[in-house]
Amino acid sequence: SSLINETLLRQHPDAIVIDQSEVGANSRSTPATYTGIMDEIRKEFAKANNVSHSLFSFNSQGACENCQGLGVVYVSLSFLDEIKTPCEVCEGKRFKDEVLGYTLNGKSIADVLAMTVEDALGYFTNKKIVPTLQAMSDVGLDYLTLGQPVSTLSGGECQRIKLAGELNKAGSIYVMDEPTTGLHMSDIGHLLAVINRMVDNGNTVIVIEHNMDIIKNADWIIDMGPEGGHKGGQILFEGTPLDLLAVDSSYTARYLRVEREAVGSE
Repeated sequence: SSLINETLLRQHPDAIVIDQSEVGANSRSTPATYTGIMDEIRKEFAKANNVSHSLFSFNSQGACENCQGLGVVYVSLSFLDEIKTPCEVCEGKRFKDEVLGYTLNGKSIADVLAMTVEDALGYFTNKKIVPTLQAMSDVGLDYLTLGQPVSTLSGGECQRIKLAGELNKAGSIYVMDEPTTGLHMSDIGHLLAVINRMVDNGNTVIVIEHNMDIIKNADWIIDMGPEGGHKGGQILFEGTPLDLLAVDSSYTARYLRVEREAVGSE
């Protein structure tokens, strides 16, 4: 991490960094707003109902007046933390009743925001919405709802939603900092497929990782050590995973050999 952050990123300031920091700092940010498809969804509703697209924003004209579009209200108690409860007027839907009366293919804007990415892929046909939904699906986020606050996402989910927003770019340098954190083994397979797709599209992908599945599938490895922190800082090896197997001084090589033997015995 130190090598990449202190050296490579200074030399390549335009590199796209995908780390585990939050994707949005406020409670109004959702997967739909972060990836940019919310604007297209609002336009679809506006066109279908011949009204202003601002009605379909919980940050603007269509917001429930009681909760200001948050879907929840906060109650302050002396000497205690605030209590958050669903808004009793909109019942957590964020919008005015008037807005909820407008539909697109039988669904209100609240219904759409309650859809999972998987459900939304079967609902939308808009060519500006579907590719982004497909990208979220490709990185294993089928289960997220479009209106889920991003503040509730894990670090790994934050990484993947950032990745989904960048997938269609080409000719870029991507830096991914431990993207397998919190991932199920099956999701790591999804991630590898996405990384390979990015490379096939002409991108360079640099992954800071300890996961053996990622390491053994890399095209080129830079192994740092011999320990972590102040006991490290040396380049122990540069080359392919196969060549790394022969390096006795590397912890990575030791575990890579174990991984290879386990696969060979199956």
